[in-house]
Amino acid sequence: MNNDKKGNNNSPLKESTEQTKPSNGSNGNGKTPKNVTLDEIFNLLDGATSQTPAIAPELESQKKIAADLSQPLERRLEAFEDIIDSEIGDTNMTRARNIEREFGLRQIYLKFEGSTPTGTQKDRIAFAQVMDALRRGYETVTVATCGNYGAAIALAASLGGLRCAIYIPESYHTNRIKEMENNGAQINRVPGDYENAVTISQEMADKHDYYDANAGGHNTMIQLRAYGEIAYEIYDELRDAPAVVALPVSNGTTLAGVYKGFLSLYRRGKTSRVPKIVAGSAFGKNPIIQAYLKNTPTCNDLQPTKIHETPVNEPLINWRSIDGDSALEAIRHSNGWASYVSDKSMTTHAKLIREKEGLNVLPASTAGLIAILDRHKKEQLPSDRYVVVLTGRK
Repeated sequence: MNNDKKGNNNSPLKESTEQTKPSNGSNGNGKTPKNVTLDEIFNLLDGATSQTPAIAPELESQKKIAADLSQPLERRLEAFEDIIDSEIGDTNMTRARNIEREFGLRQIYLKFEGSTPTGTQKDRIAFAQVMDALRRGYETVTVATCGNYGAAIALAASLGGLRCAIYIPESYHTNRIKEMENNGAQINRVPGDYENAVTISQEMADKHDYYDANAGGHNTMIQLRAYGEIAYEIYDELRDAPAVVALPVSNGTTLAGVYKGFLSLYRRGKTSRVPKIVAGSAFGKNPIIQAYLKNTPTCNDLQPTKIHETPVNEPLINWRSIDGDSALEAIRHSNGWASYVSDKSMTTHAKLIREKEGLNVLPASTAGLIAILDRHKKEQLPSDRYVVVLTGRK
């Protein structure tokens, strides 16, 4: 495939995959978790929320120009870049003094990625890739998602005047589907799990010359560079690298991108060190954590039948981590660590962050913080600066 070709105007966005109605509140096996109400599912399962309005009203003229196919491409690109410069990145980082006192570890900083148009760090890669798709003449962008990434891609594509084909496992429930549809995305329900949805989305990209925005696809380096901006923003605040940067991990793309950002800063003499990269994920359900704990050279796939989602852990778990080897390398080369965390611990710490620091975050996004605090309980960490990336808001 020539990746610089335009999308095929005559190709259908909706393929022949059966459009089945999902089971509300289902886990990856189509079963509703026991003792979980539908309201709890809505609150926890991939439940980040967009800003209202998602894009600032003063950017209305740029929105119209970027999406107007009759405008010269150069003018559309300039308008879309204005939107990115105004709305994407530069997320808040605050010192968590109350949590420091609670656990006896000084200088914990919370880098909150929920202050983005659709409420997660996924906006960084979604807007970067739509910009790339516009520049290269694509007309359609495609991605597989369980919720948050689809919302980000749908918004970015609508602002850029691109069509958007999103593939979602038929057994998955996400309350972000309506949001995607409101932004003009075509939703395709497909059999199997998330990994199969990625495969189908990539096949459609090859078949119809869609822009492939999937993790592990042709444009992974754009995703890593976009996530590298998190490292640059942390540097801008602290004027050096912290001792540790901790993140929740699923596919590993965010973690790998942040590490590459800090590595670039260090190589250019901007920082005195590369921070230790720390990862947290759902207990027994992530290949990156498993590979680190078992000291295997690369990530090995888990058994899909043994992977069970809950409303808390769903954003974290994968039987295959698409950018897992890059994330594993980042953890090891930085002398960091990785650990499993429980659903109970994630919900407890989300409540703690809300009560102590006033941030309303998804429980899954606390996995990195828990990995730091659990290590501190076992062996006292030195006084230094610790940054925790929180990747979403409720």
